[in-house]
Amino acid sequence: MKIFLLEFLVRGAERIPSPCCGKDMLVIGTKNRKAIDHLGQGKMYNIRRLRCTNCCTIHHELPDFLVPYKRYELECIESVLTNPSNHIVPADNSTLSRWHGWFHKFVDYWVGCLTSIVIRTNQGNIPLDFTSAGSGTALQRIGRLAGDANGWLARIVRPIVNINLWAHTRSAFIVQ
Repeated sequence: MKIFLLEFLVRGAERIPSPCCGKDMLVIGTKNRKAIDHLGQGKMYNIRRLRCTNCCTIHHELPDFLVPYKRYELECIESVLTNPSNHIVPADNSTLSRWHGWFHKFVDYWVGCLTSIVIRTNQGNIPLDFTSAGSGTALQRIGRLAGDANGWLARIVRPIVNINLWAHTRSAFIVQ
């Protein structure tokens, strides 16, 4: 059993519009969010809970270094995906395997989301072979949109989450 000793309070300074409808959101409380860093140390983050004033949906204000529904910090996941055989992340092999499976399952979806964002915001032209699955490895296709420098996973996660296109993989306790 891990003991989470470090606790951090996370607060954004900017006005946060609802990812669903773009209206204002009000703070309705906080929630503790655990994450494990690259040293294997558990940290507890106090995350704000926000409710949209228009559609009443509840959202959590995650900092850039956390991935929705993942229990390790973004830096750990990115390190493993970028260098599968040369990383220092203290995670077991089944966790590492799940991260690779998760990445390869969603990479085409993320490329589509990021391409859509580029088109919607008139940020440039998309080459015709850009989204083709045969046009390089998964990391190369993502790299064309987000770059391949450190922080590429954060550059994918933030825009997709902020326009409410992040697909969750939670399936436990679904009642039919």
